[in-house]
Amino acid sequence: MNDPKITPAPIKQHVSRFRAPGEPIIGRVNGLGLWTLYMKEVRRFFKVQTQTIWAPAITTLLFLVIFSVALGRSGREILGVNFATFVAPGLIVMGMMQNAFANSSFSLLGGKIQGTIIDYLMPPLSNAELMIAIVGAAVTRGVLVGLAVALAMALYPGVDLAAPHPWAIVWFGLMGTAMLAFLGMLTSIWAEKFDHNAAVTNFVVAPLALLSGTFYVIDNLAPFFQSISRLNPFFYVISGFRFGFLGRSDIGDTNMAVLHGAIGLGVLNLVLAIIVYAVLRSGWKIRS
Repeated sequence: MNDPKITPAPIKQHVSRFRAPGEPIIGRVNGLGLWTLYMKEVRRFFKVQTQTIWAPAITTLLFLVIFSVALGRSGREILGVNFATFVAPGLIVMGMMQNAFANSSFSLLGGKIQGTIIDYLMPPLSNAELMIAIVGAAVTRGVLVGLAVALAMALYPGVDLAAPHPWAIVWFGLMGTAMLAFLGMLTSIWAEKFDHNAAVTNFVVAPLALLSGTFYVIDNLAPFFQSISRLNPFFYVISGFRFGFLGRSDIGDTNMAVLHGAIGLGVLNLVLAIIVYAVLRSGWKIRS
């Protein structure tokens, strides 16, 4: 006879670890895929960090040495500081932008030339996720180069890298690298060989960077050339970044004046992001 006081143990329900049929495995955002592509791009330039990070720092430091000896030997001051301190922030952010462009402009172009473009197109990544991963890796390289250049500048005699406005350093540094990352990705889509990439670097990026007030203030220019300089987005990146270190810039000496330039760069990057997304979605020169 069974004892009525003894109750059978509850039966454990087996819960299947597999998803139900038809239930999507990847959600609306493929976070793992995005992170994987981002890390792939970061590791690609980190494997040759001597060339991609430390070499630009040395090259930029040579710019500072040459121009300081040529123009700053007589104790020349600009915006109330010595020439080396004035030119250092511009050189830092210029190195950041140029290397962000170099990184993103190689990604898809290298895949097209080497026949590995399918590695970017076949994984279950949306166009937005593809863009964010490549641009994010380019911005990462730009920031690392900026830190390496800043370290080299800080060790240079006569350079004072105080930071009265850290928000300007962060915002203009990120907006500048993102802007060049978007431009680099557009170049990577359009270019069919490395010569096309080099042409954009030599005839577009380098002139805009060097003629943006890196080594001078635009007040020394004729009014016509001042107007042209103010149409150059590189000018706002370099002047705003310099404002973060010096508290003064060509844009203006107040937070409000610099804020207008900051908002303008944010809008420009938004427009560039929309253009890059639209081009990726169309498949122009990638899927066709």
